[in-house]
Amino acid sequence: MSAAATLDRIAREVSVCTKCALHESRKKAVTGEGPADAEIMFIGEGPGFHENEQGRPFVGAAGRFLDQLLQQAGLTRSNVFIANVVKCRPPANRDPQPDELTACREYLDDQIEAINPSIIVTLGRISMGRYFPGAKITSVHGQMQNIEGRFIIPMYHPAAALHQPALRPSIMADFAKLPDQLNEARAALGRPVVETKKNSAVQKTETPQQLSLF
Repeated sequence: MSAAATLDRIAREVSVCTKCALHESRKKAVTGEGPADAEIMFIGEGPGFHENEQGRPFVGAAGRFLDQLLQQAGLTRSNVFIANVVKCRPPANRDPQPDELTACREYLDDQIEAINPSIIVTLGRISMGRYFPGAKITSVHGQMQNIEGRFIIPMYHPAAALHQPALRPSIMADFAKLPDQLNEARAALGRPVVETKKNSAVQKTETPQQLSLF
């Protein structure tokens, strides 16, 4: 089954999922969106009010800031895949509970396997906990690590800058490093490395899995 077909299957399954209590208040599941051959995959925490209404990830204020951060790194939403650790909105935007994370884990595992990104960027401490259990985001944010064969970069959730404006420079600095970190991951994975320049534009090449940053 192709990556795109796998992602479509996951979306269909998620839309009718009843594995945990989050489905009881679900309007629209938020499976994730982006190209099946994305080199960078962002994993957030859970859908909020606007995401639950629209069925798309990061469409509120935090999403607008994410768009700015992507642009700074020479990226657009069309270049990356954006998902969450849970696919339905937790009530009142509370943190996902352990049983809810467990219920959604297989969906996310399947998405990661299908897309096979060069880099996974976790946004916020909940998604970071999947790869860095017990770590403090203040200590590890922006630092790429190879974990079980995948390159993972923990970052602050974009919403953190809305609640704590003092974090904004750190978040922007972390995103500014993405082009170089992508090339580092490419080299380690044996994928083509592309020269980067400041204020770069991004263009999808015809080769799957590759973003040209130049």
